[in-house]
Amino acid sequence: MAHDIYKPENASRTIAEIRRIIESEVGPQFGKLPTEREFCEKLGTGRRAVRNALEALEAEGLIWRRQGKGTFIGQPPDPIAAFAAEIAGEADFLSVMEARIAIEPALAELCARRATSDDVNRLRILAERTIKAQDADTAELWDGSLHRLIARVAGNRILMASFTLLDEVRMGEDWQTQRQRARTPVTLACCDLQHTKVIDAIAARDGPTARAAMTEHLMTLRDNLILATQDESG
Repeated sequence: MAHDIYKPENASRTIAEIRRIIESEVGPQFGKLPTEREFCEKLGTGRRAVRNALEALEAEGLIWRRQGKGTFIGQPPDPIAAFAAEIAGEADFLSVMEARIAIEPALAELCARRATSDDVNRLRILAERTIKAQDADTAELWDGSLHRLIARVAGNRILMASFTLLDEVRMGEDWQTQRQRARTPVTLACCDLQHTKVIDAIAARDGPTARAAMTEHLMTLRDNLILATQDESG
């Protein structure tokens, strides 16, 4: 039972040994580590020292654990990001816009019901920063932040998960290239006005108008993307 006696030097030695195993023996990211019992046998130490070492390494972000599955190297995989990466190469911009038109107007309507005055103020700040952006990347940054805040304030976790998936896809390089082609001074000015209409409806707690304004905004964006693609192919 000597191995079960918890001493600081045991903890230090145990965590150092597990670090060595992580760095040299398992190798690939998300590689599965031995069980606590296997670590005890391998290191000749007690389970308490192993458990404390694993908890410390998890807090550092070096490993992650899932009950019934085991302990793994690295950060836990993001299922939404992984799925987004999988479909990004298959989803054309029109499919993305169809999905956005199906989801984001509902989020805008819910946002109108639930937004506080502070939320509205934050939305107006983001819209203003979008207008004042000096380049396309910065404009896209603030535009995305505005839409994400609307989605978050809406407070529906299922819709938010769908939005997050679409948001991951639209961060891709192909999407950004398409957006850049559709940007002109005219389309940007129109987008800014439509953002204002959405926010005004949210501020007025007018859900149906917020939904309609978001639908108009996204359909305009879709049409601009279609025109930009046609001009390029023509």
